[in-house]
Amino acid sequence: MDTELQNQISGVLVIDKPVGYTSHDIVQIVRRGTQIKRAGHTGTLDPRASGVLVVLVGPAVRLSEYVSASNKRYQAVMQLGANTDTYDAEGVVTGTFDVNVTEEEFVKALEKFTGEIEQVPPPYSAVKVRGRKAYDMARKGETVELEPRTVTVHELELLEWAPPEAVVDVFCSSGTYVRSLAYDLGAHLGCGAHLIGLRRTRSGQFTLRNAIPLQTLREAFDQNTWYQYVIPAAEALSDWYTVVLQDEEIDQVVHGHRVAAEGECSEMARAITQQGELVALLEYVPEDHEWQPKKVFWG
Repeated sequence: MDTELQNQISGVLVIDKPVGYTSHDIVQIVRRGTQIKRAGHTGTLDPRASGVLVVLVGPAVRLSEYVSASNKRYQAVMQLGANTDTYDAEGVVTGTFDVNVTEEEFVKALEKFTGEIEQVPPPYSAVKVRGRKAYDMARKGETVELEPRTVTVHELELLEWAPPEAVVDVFCSSGTYVRSLAYDLGAHLGCGAHLIGLRRTRSGQFTLRNAIPLQTLREAFDQNTWYQYVIPAAEALSDWYTVVLQDEEIDQVVHGHRVAAEGECSEMARAITQQGELVALLEYVPEDHEWQPKKVFWG
């Protein structure tokens, strides 16, 4: 691919991350394969987890804070009867319990964890405590006390009941720890639980249907055909309120000038050309009924 054209690429690669890779590993593979240094993921997946990892490349990395905040969906395999210090299968077992739980009781417990809930992150997590990552402290045997945080679990559905294992569909807000969800469910049921498998099936607007297997992407890098998998940056926020700009309005927005709003508006919007290309992110100014450019991507 022509270097000048390559430098103009700005968009999304949706990758089906295999187990065994960190999210950072995948970003490094993308940087080497595309030869584009500006690349970053929009929501960490643990090495033991697989599934949808959204990687922004080129100027589209400036969308990260907005794409990262989108909802996520997982298929989680939980094992009842034991707790571990990491809340997953990689940790040391800290307690074993009899599992005297019926399917009906488990489904009823799921209802308790649906909606806006308080959740304490796992001790082995990247959450920072006084400037240090919790997992670094935990690995050194230090006591880690993490503050609860409010997250939203939109839906929990039992997909398979095969005690001591249960497969659960989890649709939640960004920042939700499925490991903590498994631990808390086990505590609520009195039988302990930890996560033994996790697959992300959706991240924001992107699902496994959009995701490229890593091996396929590697082959595309070798053949220099990878750019055919790049999704336009505008699609990363396709669920946002959308303002389609006329040619003269594009020029106004690019130079930081406001444009008139029409009808009812949301707090933020994506501004696109009539061809669907991302121009800017806009912020609504209600007192003037105008859109103020917040981040410009065009030009």
